Amino acid sequence: MKKMFLALGLSLLFLNSNAQVRDTISDLQLVQNTLNLYLEGQATQDSIMVGKSYHDSWQLKFFKDGKLTVMPKAEYLTGYTKRTKTKTWSGRIVFIDITNDVAIAKVEISTSKRLFTDYFHLMKTTEGWLIVDKISTRVAHKTVEVPTSK
Repeated sequence: MKKMFLALGLSLLFLNSNAQVRDTISDLQLVQNTLNLYLEGQATQDSIMVGKSYHDSWQLKFFKDGKLTVMPKAEYLTGYTKRTKTKTWSGRIVFIDITNDVAIAKVEISTSKRLFTDYFHLMKTTEGWLIVDKISTRVAHKTVEVPTSK
């Protein structure tokens, strides 16, 4: 009888830990889906797609001319002109860290002229995982001129 209770207890413990792993995996996939929606929207300059990845309270923070600039969602989304993705554009998710119903992520976008690095705060809402905050920086791609042989 004791062995049966021990086996039952261990089975329940195992099932509980598997459920937690499944929740983490599904949350990871859902966060990736939100970030991929953002990346695809950025690639095609689709303000509707990008807007769906953001919570209504979303803000962008970045430095411009040495001053911290804060831009609300509505203002940010007005700067888009829809287009097709160019061959020189690429985006990737560098990392995701999830704890309960909050997450952080780093995303890089490379264009022909610049490398953008975005850091996101995400929250699990009733609408799903949404980006609630973004800080961003960019640098020019370094180009090297190689002398030609004569």
